Amino acid sequence: MAVLVGKQAPEFTATAVYGQDFKDIKLSQFRGKNVVLFFYPLDFTFVCPTELHAFQEKLSEFKERNVEVLGCSVDSQFSHLAWLNTPKNKGGIEGVKYGLVADVGGRIASSYDVLSEGNVAFRGLFLIDKDGIVRHQVVNDLPLGRSVEEALRMVDSLIHFEKNGEVCPANWTKGDTAIKATKESVSDYLAKR
Repeated sequence: MAVLVGKQAPEFTATAVYGQDFKDIKLSQFRGKNVVLFFYPLDFTFVCPTELHAFQEKLSEFKERNVEVLGCSVDSQFSHLAWLNTPKNKGGIEGVKYGLVADVGGRIASSYDVLSEGNVAFRGLFLIDKDGIVRHQVVNDLPLGRSVEEALRMVDSLIHFEKNGEVCPANWTKGDTAIKATKESVSDYLAKR
């Protein structure tokens, strides 16, 4: 498994579905904003719709932070559209508004090193900064759903660091005290814990 943190995010061009529309996109078009790119195994499965709905429930919070959310699987844009047109109570993702990237053949998943031996993507998540650098990645096995709250917390951590130059300790959440990265400030911080 490749560690992409600190490296340029692999560029891709693909078709994404936004609502009922197909759009050709490339990752670099989102420069100037942070991107949460998450991979999921397949449309019309069991854990995947829970994740996609969870990201939709927090979409306004990501947008408030100028974050583009993109989901990606090895399905076609036509499969994505059919799933978007399927009601939630029938296992669908009706109401999801962020982009769903079609990665037939798994070329994008492979470039992010999350393509499994079964040719579906592991549950990889990549936080990509405004300059296209991967700042955070986490990869779950197929049966293990991810925490959208944690993804949002990592976005807040990155924004806080970029704005204030302060590093964010374990379990830090927006509004908590962060650390000025000096030897003395770390000692002071730890003494208060």
